[in-house]
Amino acid sequence: MVQCTQPPPQLKLPESKITELTDDENHDSPPKPEKRTRMHHIERHRSCVVTLSDIELNGLQPRRLLQTIEKSLGGGSQCSLHEEAPTDANASHRHAIADAAWEALKRSIVYFRGQPIGTVAAIDKSQGAALNYDQVFMRDFIPSALAFLMKGEHLIVKNFLVEIARLQSREKMVDLFKLGQGVMPASFKVHHRNPTQKTESLLADFGETAIGRVAPVDSGLWWIILLRAYTKWTGDNSLAESPNCQRAMHLILRLCLSEGCDTSPALLCADGCSMIDRRMGIYGYPIEIQALFFMAMRCALSLLKQDSDADFVNHITKRIQALSYHLHSYYWLDFQRLNDIYRYKTEEYSQTALNKFNVIPESIPDWIFDFMPSRGGYFIGNVSPARMDFRWFCLGNFIAILSSLATGEQAEAILDLVEERWQELIGEMPLKICYPAMENQEWQIVTGCDPKNTRWSYHNGGSWPVLLWLLVAVSVKLGRPHLARRAVELMEQRLAKDDFPEYYDGKVGRYVGKQARKFQTWSVAGYLVAKMLLDDPSHLRIVALEDDSHSQAPFLKRSNSCP
Repeated sequence: MVQCTQPPPQLKLPESKITELTDDENHDSPPKPEKRTRMHHIERHRSCVVTLSDIELNGLQPRRLLQTIEKSLGGGSQCSLHEEAPTDANASHRHAIADAAWEALKRSIVYFRGQPIGTVAAIDKSQGAALNYDQVFMRDFIPSALAFLMKGEHLIVKNFLVEIARLQSREKMVDLFKLGQGVMPASFKVHHRNPTQKTESLLADFGETAIGRVAPVDSGLWWIILLRAYTKWTGDNSLAESPNCQRAMHLILRLCLSEGCDTSPALLCADGCSMIDRRMGIYGYPIEIQALFFMAMRCALSLLKQDSDADFVNHITKRIQALSYHLHSYYWLDFQRLNDIYRYKTEEYSQTALNKFNVIPESIPDWIFDFMPSRGGYFIGNVSPARMDFRWFCLGNFIAILSSLATGEQAEAILDLVEERWQELIGEMPLKICYPAMENQEWQIVTGCDPKNTRWSYHNGGSWPVLLWLLVAVSVKLGRPHLARRAVELMEQRLAKDDFPEYYDGKVGRYVGKQARKFQTWSVAGYLVAKMLLDDPSHLRIVALEDDSHSQAPFLKRSNSCP
């Protein structure tokens, strides 16, 4: 790979003076001389590389990128003197895509006071308004962080974790309402406060400027998961055991564990509080948040110091048990369970009721009867009084496998479903964020006629390349890498030629999304993480948790539809 000797031009910090990496807003002393910390060089490991002369630093122009990849296929690429040249065009093509992806990821790095601190959401200069794509998002940085960790680039991940924890301590106001202390920002950006003195600060968005003004429930959960990944990969416990990180974990979990009037151990959420950050009918208890909550709690138990409050730790353990039981009892769906719901009686009033949420069988959508195979199953999208959201949500189900929320049998059933419904969930470009899409009157009512979430687009059944790394991770964990390779090879046919778009549209993901940004950073990073997981399955330890039946309540016996 290329050697990154300086920050990207558009993100380059002032050369003359720079302050130390701190979150203080006021500086009484003059700025200290700059001492820029460089990212370590990514080693050249491919026999055919894309150099900085091939992809211009000033733009990563789409046409130039396409010419570079086609050039590698035509035999005009430069080959290392110490390695054998590829023997076939496909290998050369894959190497060129990986190298172009590393270049794009390097260029997305944001520097704060001379330190790498994260990656911007996208670097698409063909779009006029940047909106918030020039910010560093908590959820977007996860695949970037995993890619950097796997390549030995630990500093940027550490800096990110530290600064996010500092931002959490700020007062958070939306209109006249003060948010809870545990809320983590959805995103932040570097603000140049005084161009003359060349001082910088971080501006965070806790939902007060987001579309819909919704606080990100998933940010704090992802932060804990990333802290565990950093600790597991580096073997460095000092960061997790630092007072700031311990305090951050306590605030996040106390916020999530707080008692209210709810009768469910699941987290109650507003619409648009996660990766699906627009109105899509996920209000209530979405599976994505519940799976992340489960995984974050399990990660926290391994990160909290031994002298932590015993009652607090016990509270976490009991919530893990309750949440696990709840999701297995009411969210899991397979052929037999669907048949049982279809035959439900209603208006049951007793503690022994089978239809505890009074779901009306006539509310079951017609599509699910054809979609559900005889072998396979998944956790449905949402459960609340008189409502079951039968849609398939990719992130929630795959996190359930990685966190071992899903039993071994259920994990296999989820991948059986993916394999049986490959055309619907994978199609021509991995991977559907949810299935199926809403349309017509349902789309009008549920989304509020959202022009961005039209049928088979964006969050409404769009195909998101970033989700590839999750598919690869669960396939590797379950010993079914052939599914992962099939999806990766499918993506490699177009991803780089299409300039790493944010999402694809269409029932099978054939078209680049109508409003998709090019060079979307998590599309780039998701592909790289997927490739590294396939190349070295031992990397899986960074994102997968082993089954811990001792901390979970006994599961209800499920049906025998999945052998």
